Amino acid sequence: MRIVYFTHSLQSCWNHGNAHFVRGVLSELIARGHDVRVFEPAGNWSLANLTSDHGGGGTAAYRDAYPELASVSYAADADLDAMVDGADLVLVHEWNEHALVADLGRLRARGGSFTLLFHDTHHRAVSTPDEMRAYDLSGYDGVLAFGETLSDVYRGWGWSGRVWTWHEAADTRRFRPPLTEGTRTGLVWVGNWGEGERSEEIERFLLAPARDIELPLDIYGVRYPQEAQATVARYGAHYHGWLANAAAPAMFARHLATVHVPRRYYSTILPGIPTIRMFEALACGIPLVSAPWDDAEQLFRTGTDYLLAEDGAAMTRQLAAIRDDADLRRSLATHGLETILARHTCAHRVDELLSIAGALQSQEKTAP
Repeated sequence: MRIVYFTHSLQSCWNHGNAHFVRGVLSELIARGHDVRVFEPAGNWSLANLTSDHGGGGTAAYRDAYPELASVSYAADADLDAMVDGADLVLVHEWNEHALVADLGRLRARGGSFTLLFHDTHHRAVSTPDEMRAYDLSGYDGVLAFGETLSDVYRGWGWSGRVWTWHEAADTRRFRPPLTEGTRTGLVWVGNWGEGERSEEIERFLLAPARDIELPLDIYGVRYPQEAQATVARYGAHYHGWLANAAAPAMFARHLATVHVPRRYYSTILPGIPTIRMFEALACGIPLVSAPWDDAEQLFRTGTDYLLAEDGAAMTRQLAAIRDDADLRRSLATHGLETILARHTCAHRVDELLSIAGALQSQEKTAP
């Protein structure tokens, strides 16, 4: 099958978590023999920021880890007909311009022979619904939403029967436990500051507990303003800046544990949607403790795959237990990885995607 994916950026994961999942899915599709083409807008925001911060070498880790992947940059006046020529399936991520989304829908409505799906992996459907409803999806065959609560939003917008919950997952070709265990020390957190969406939670569930039990804390991420960096330093943690996602497994392998701190929308209005980092961390076999989060879809086994802390004091106790109990660390690492391999790999998501596309294509063939 020829598959075309329109992303914001495949090359850059700078404040662009969707790149993690898309890289893994496309890599799996290629491994299965599918013809994959990827397009990203020239001068896109994520790649521009990565290049500004790290120069041309900013994409080196991605290129080394994913030699089979490539993307083509396109201008605003690109020939969309040529870009989707011969495609069987076209996916369009929601972090694309409204005009591109609408133009692709018009191509499909005018008789395009491809199946066209919109891929939503953000909370904007509830945080800025007018912005999301401004996307013209009238020509689309369906929507892929990265959580059941987000799918419910689309059902309320008239997409019943044409929206599928398609969770993110771990790329277990790259995210896996180390082949040889080395020395592990301290706590690591990989995540962006959150633009006010979780700054209070980061203090309460990460910075303060690590300080209180004197557990060394390394933090990686972008968009930490000077005030945020000063806060991190005040708690005695170490801020290291951006970390290429492809380098995250090696970083996890050097630490005792990590923490899941969901953005506020995912712990309140859109429960059941974990960050991609949770899938990736468990795939790497690192013990994880989560700030309050409702696993509404029972993706994991709370208390077995990871520990849940209802408040800052509980987080402090849980992290101290992990620090002091090697058996607990082994149990969490083993069971978390077990669940990922059983249910949440990019291979599982490719199976789901191909099933959805196949069903839609069968309906198209049998339609009068």
